[in-house]
Amino acid sequence: MTPEPAWLTVKEAAAYLQVKPRTLLKWVNEGRIPAYALSGRARRTWRFRRLDLDAALLSRAVVSCDSPTVLSERRSH
Repeated sequence: MTPEPAWLTVKEAAAYLQVKPRTLLKWVNEGRIPAYALSGRARRTWRFRRLDLDAALLSRAVVSCDSPTVLSERRSH
């Protein structure tokens, strides 16, 4: 069995979170997801730790919506 990598690339972290890499980088810029920048020539290279990704997701509560949707209102008429 192959051990999990200690560091994830943008592509690997996005796949782990089941989002597009562009969305992940947006979250990094918003400060929602911690990331570690490596120096690069053309652009910044990011690395992520799985523990940080899990902690960032678990720190935000899921908000439930009790209000009916537009579709449920149409169905009742």
